[in-house]
Amino acid sequence: MDQKKTGALIRVLRLEKGLTQQGLAELLGVSNRAVSQWERGLGSPDLSLLPALSLQLGVDLAGLLSGGLPEPDNTGGSMKHIRFFVCPQCGDLITATGEAAVSCCGRRLEPLPVQKPDEAHSLQIHPVEDEWFITSGHPMEKGHCLSFLALVTGERATVMKCWPEWDLQQRIPRRGHGMLYWYCTQHGLFRSFPGFDFSARKFPFQRTGFVFRTPTDENFTILFNDCSNNFNPL
Repeated sequence: MDQKKTGALIRVLRLEKGLTQQGLAELLGVSNRAVSQWERGLGSPDLSLLPALSLQLGVDLAGLLSGGLPEPDNTGGSMKHIRFFVCPQCGDLITATGEAAVSCCGRRLEPLPVQKPDEAHSLQIHPVEDEWFITSGHPMEKGHCLSFLALVTGERATVMKCWPEWDLQQRIPRRGHGMLYWYCTQHGLFRSFPGFDFSARKFPFQRTGFVFRTPTDENFTILFNDCSNNFNPL
């Protein structure tokens, strides 16, 4: 810990919270002199105080100990940069549209890597009126199931929770140009190929290795046996 950097950060964050040195000291159960010494780099908080100090200042422990915060991410929060995080302890889903330090249940989480689905993780998509009706033969057991689907377009992300011991049956409005993600609790995150047009009546590409169209053009299955991006427009 660099005492001067950490002290300067404590001062900046304290002022952002509108706290005086006395106010912060009272929240932590220390003297205002101790807070003053921290901020001047003449001392550092006791290790036992760091969790409470982190909570009061709204900064994670890593940032507090390093004495600095990461540079702001200027991607503009575009949905095309979305990342998914799943806590292995409680199973909660967290999303971010840029670089983010995400923690849950005391653990630092890493974004889920996107994989190329095989036949065991395929989805069946059927057009029903103005929606896509999604089903799958994937196991839906406790401990091994698809736990969520997410449709991500340029302007929004729609997440649909799936429950174990229930057949996977989800409906997605046919609108916009986006990507479909789904998460297997044992094998991770999968994604449909870029450019899937969820507003189209028919799928706009012939057999590509990603999707195999049925003879009726009404139903198709996302497979990803060969994830080449060389599409063949009709």
